[in-house]
Amino acid sequence: MKSILKTLAIVFTLSFTAISCSSDNDEDNSAPASRDVKYEITGNFTGTASVTYFEKGGNGLNEDLTSLPWTKEFTAEAKSMGASLSASGYGGVAGQTLTGKIYIGGKLENELTATANSEGIIVLPLTPYVFPQ
Repeated sequence: MKSILKTLAIVFTLSFTAISCSSDNDEDNSAPASRDVKYEITGNFTGTASVTYFEKGGNGLNEDLTSLPWTKEFTAEAKSMGASLSASGYGGVAGQTLTGKIYIGGKLENELTATANSEGIIVLPLTPYVFPQ
């Protein structure tokens, strides 16, 4: 079951990354130029959970969530295209939550709260942040 949830988290991350990388011509000069990334997961989920995220070089990493809150901070390298965070778990109690946040340059860029279903399963797929080119 744990490997299925890790695979699901990776699939969600990759699929949202592909969607977010589609080209658009929106002019948005408000995007921060910083590559300082902070990931944060909080909540009251008591089951077994893992987190998948892009690290400073742009590679995907997966690690177990052993306690909440969980944070990871780094400066992304130039070759990194963006920041992505997802989490999933099982064995929790229906109604328990996880909240994920992505900060870029100290500014909150994305936030999502997920709730465990009646079977105690939770999936938290944040939309990735793509660094301005």
